Amino acid sequence: MKKEEKETKLRYGTVNFEKRKHPRFSIDLPVEYSRTDLFVKHGRAINASEGGLLLYLPEQVEIGQHLRLKLFFTSDAGLNAIETLVEVAWTDIYMGKDWGDYRVGVRFVEISTEDMGKLKNFLSSLSSP
Repeated sequence: MKKEEKETKLRYGTVNFEKRKHPRFSIDLPVEYSRTDLFVKHGRAINASEGGLLLYLPEQVEIGQHLRLKLFFTSDAGLNAIETLVEVAWTDIYMGKDWGDYRVGVRFVEISTEDMGKLKNFLSSLSSP
């Protein structure tokens, strides 16, 4: 084997890097969501990043489905809420009767600059001591 080939082969391997663009923060906050503007349902946001949320919802939703979502949180300025359009990126198994929830990963599709600023400020407050 030539020296060049050996050096090239040594560079290959499997490394498990985190593939997320944004760090995730553990939270437990209320959300309101709707498939249309007619019926509002309630769920919980379990973690958040600048790219999306992990939700517990009381019903099954489909991958690719869009939801209108309002996330409520507190900050130094008091109670805040952001409104966004999210897309279901993945769904997990039903957590069972006792839980009553479905785990759902969503990504932000439409979010105002003002609401993204509120979210970034909230998330940065979670990472500071």
